[in-house]
This record gives sequence, structure tokens and C-alpha cells, in this order.
Amino acid sequence: MDVHDKLDELAALVEEAKAMPFSASCVVNRAEALRLVEDIRGLLPDSLRHADLLLSDREAIVEEGREEADRLLAAAQQEQARLVSEHEVYRTAVSEAEDLRADVDAECARMRREVDDYVDAKLANFEVALNKTLAAVERGRDRIRGRAAYDELATHDDATPLPG
Repeated sequence: MDVHDKLDELAALVEEAKAMPFSASCVVNRAEALRLVEDIRGLLPDSLRHADLLLSDREAIVEEGREEADRLLAAAQQEQARLVSEHEVYRTAVSEAEDLRADVDAECARMRREVDDYVDAKLANFEVALNKTLAAVERGRDRIRGRAAYDELATHDDATPLPG
């Protein structure tokens, strides 16, 4: 079964629930409703859980890139100290370290954008699924309200004598 089947089952449970007189409320089997909610949670795509992991991993990836940049910069500084007597080699090492740092920073920024785009897409998909679920719940509630209004009118009509 997929999420939509379980949502249909939940909607049917609500639609078939016994209506409370003079109200839009109904009596629903709590255990059955909670079981369906748990089933739906279990069917939600793993990509949502994956998106959560990516969000938490994003900072680790960025930090790892920074640490790598710091290690590379430290290595360049050590090389610089060793070659301090050779001015041209020193300038080349500093330039390469700065270029490497800029490249790492750019790569970190690119990776951050990609992770943000991926997470945004997954959250958008989740938003669509939640909106569909909300629409199904609203339709179920509307049906229940409509049935309650009809029952109230039928009761009222029975009490009114017919002219004649």
C-alpha cells in the first residue's frame, strides 16, 4: 500500500464514523486512526529522512572543507618558511596557497548550494504530499459536515406538520 491508499483508508474511517447529534463531530476508533497515522508515517519516502541527514551533514561537509583548506594553508606556510631565502619560490607558494584556499572556498560554496537545492526540492515534494493529505482531510470533514446538516434538516422536517 502507498501513502495515498492509507490516506483514503483514514478518510473512509472518518467518513464512516458515527455522527454526534447536533454537531459536526463524530466518534472515531482512536486505535484504528492512530494505527493508520503510524502506517502513513512508515510509508513516507526515505528521501525525507535522507534530506534531514543531508541538512545535518551539510555543516560537516563545509567544516571538512575548511579544515582541509586550513591544513593546506598550514602546509604552504611551512613550505614558505623552508624556502624563505628564495624569494621567487616564496611568492609562488603563497600565491598557490591563496588560489587553493579560494578554490576550496568556492567548492564549499558550490556544495552548500547543491545541498540547499536538493533539500529544498525534497521539502517541496513533502509540502505537496502534505497539501494533498490536508485536502483529503478537508474533503472528509466537509462530507461529514454536509451529512450532519442533512440529518439536522431531516429531523426538523419530520417535526413540522404538512399543510392541508
